[in-house]
Amino acid sequence: MAFIDYYQTLGVAKTASDKDIKNAYRKLARKYHPDLNPNDAEAHKKFQQLNEANEVLSDPEKRKKYDQYGENWKHGEEYERAQQQARQQQGSRQQYNYGGQGSGFEGFEGAGFGGDDFSDFFQSMFGQRGGAAGGGRQAKYRGQDYNAELQLNLKDAAETHKQTLTVNGKNIRITIPAGIENGQTIKITGHGGPGTNGGPAGDLYIKFAVADDPRFKRKGSDLYNTIKLDLYTAVLGGEITAETLNGKVKVKVKPETQNGSKVKLKGKGLPVYKKENESGDMYLTYDIQIPVNLTEQQRALFEQLAKS
Repeated sequence: MAFIDYYQTLGVAKTASDKDIKNAYRKLARKYHPDLNPNDAEAHKKFQQLNEANEVLSDPEKRKKYDQYGENWKHGEEYERAQQQARQQQGSRQQYNYGGQGSGFEGFEGAGFGGDDFSDFFQSMFGQRGGAAGGGRQAKYRGQDYNAELQLNLKDAAETHKQTLTVNGKNIRITIPAGIENGQTIKITGHGGPGTNGGPAGDLYIKFAVADDPRFKRKGSDLYNTIKLDLYTAVLGGEITAETLNGKVKVKVKPETQNGSKVKLKGKGLPVYKKENESGDMYLTYDIQIPVNLTEQQRALFEQLAKS
């Protein structure tokens, strides 16, 4: 497989900051997401490459290894050890040659391990040319982890539901628990990249982006809403209708309610993540509306109240 430049894949420079990498990935991931390009094989391939690049460059430790070892970043430390071993073996061969005791070592260089052939030796060490170090077995390597982002609205986050994702050309059906948080990540074991030489598959990490709702503000499992209240109901009391995620409810207003007063609607928030039959609350803040365009009679009544 040809070497892929992850920086080029994301369209950023090698000096890009973590924020630059994150922004570039999000922008391109939205463009090439399989859900938006269901029949576009090229878009699916591009999306896979973006996930692969982001998985490496968004992790400081992996990025450091990638910058140091390039395409061999996954096995960089093994690569270094192999290089040191090769040099030690070459030094031993030269020592025997210089000492006149070449018995058993004369065929070493002819076997393809000369001083200029280290790269071939390293490739054989990692199973790329058929052999692992010290024996005929190929080294097994775990597959690469994949990262994906799934966007939800607040209504979706409030309900346990199933959803199908397309990752690397494969459809994966997952259950999204109610109460999922914005920015929360879950792991789907074994749905990452395939292993090498019989190694285990990597994992799939799905990060959830829960969009803000224009009606409610979320804090954990609780919801907050500001509701307009007319002056007459605020003074005399009464009943109003308030909107929740699951429909409208009737709310009683106490007489002489003050502007900015709060009332709690128990259990009308979001379900608590992975806690059955537990929900947060909804908090309403009253915004009392002062009447405008009063008639003469209405104004007179207010003047009468003021004098009393």
